[in-house]
Amino acid sequence: MSQNDNLDFAAVLATAVHDMKNSLFMVLQSIDTLAADSATDSPEKRQQIATLHYEASRLNSSLMQILALYRYEREQLPINIAEHFVFDILEEQVGRNQTFYNNKNVDISLNVDPDLTWYMDGELIAYLINDILVNALRYTRDKVKVSARVHNLQLEILIEDNGPGYPDEMLKIGEDTLAGFDVTRGRTGLGLFFAKKIAAAHEIKNNTGHISLKNGGELGGSQFMLTLP
Repeated sequence: MSQNDNLDFAAVLATAVHDMKNSLFMVLQSIDTLAADSATDSPEKRQQIATLHYEASRLNSSLMQILALYRYEREQLPINIAEHFVFDILEEQVGRNQTFYNNKNVDISLNVDPDLTWYMDGELIAYLINDILVNALRYTRDKVKVSARVHNLQLEILIEDNGPGYPDEMLKIGEDTLAGFDVTRGRTGLGLFFAKKIAAAHEIKNNTGHISLKNGGELGGSQFMLTLP
């Protein structure tokens, strides 16, 4: 093979990931249709559909994170800041997971002022919120709460559940590196790193966005907080 024939494997992989994401979107739509047609089926079948939806959503999130991080490393991840209704972004992510939480019998609540707006990259924040929400739905016992407010001139988006909470090793992970991440375990790894990068990309007058993880709160489980300037 000549030098001119050498492939940029990372670019090929990014293209393949993009194509897989499109295919997974069609799969998720088909699962939603299947779920709508199985409303009277047995609880076991509905649980299987919920599990299938969760796994497809998790795979879609992972592919999206890989693609975004590839662009980030090549400084090709555009940040498109615009004014968005916070409620619309959060409601859309809740709706995307309706099949999963309905079939798993999870009570999910959304506490956001419909008139609240904020300047952010709506697409990246939507991806971030969806990834955290999918994990909250996976680990909760039966309750998830999504809320947002303005505090100290910053937007705070909180996702909490009544599951077992974040493991201790996850709460201790550093802010800026992948050191200590175990990507083979359920609630640690690429997703959290991705969330930190998206949050930090939002900066106003040297004030950058950030995330924080806690256990406890109103529901007693995990608490994920996204703060944007």
